[in-house]
Amino acid sequence: MPGDTNPAGDIFGGWLMSQMDLAAGNAAGRRTHGRCATVAVEAMSFHAPVKVGDEVSLYAEVISTGRTSLRIRVEAWRRSQVSEDSVRVTSAVFTFVALDAHGRPRPVPPEAI
Repeated sequence: MPGDTNPAGDIFGGWLMSQMDLAAGNAAGRRTHGRCATVAVEAMSFHAPVKVGDEVSLYAEVISTGRTSLRIRVEAWRRSQVSEDSVRVTSAVFTFVALDAHGRPRPVPPEAI
């Protein structure tokens, strides 16, 4: 939306990062079967702007798990309204911790086969 842009008409990087965190959180919740919290994000570099009206697609993949944590790579891609070409905008690795009902770290369950 226009309220999410800078004066040049580009989407704020913070808005995009929040969408990536949501995508990573969904992947973390599915993998751990419950509540998770973001604890770290590795460096992000923005390779191309996102304009108002662009379609943004996010792709999340669990790349590693520990006892209570997991790392998820998220890529953000954009496609303008006037093209079928997609361009990778940024990527980052998010670290999440699985939480129990009291907000304390809990073990990540084994992956189902």
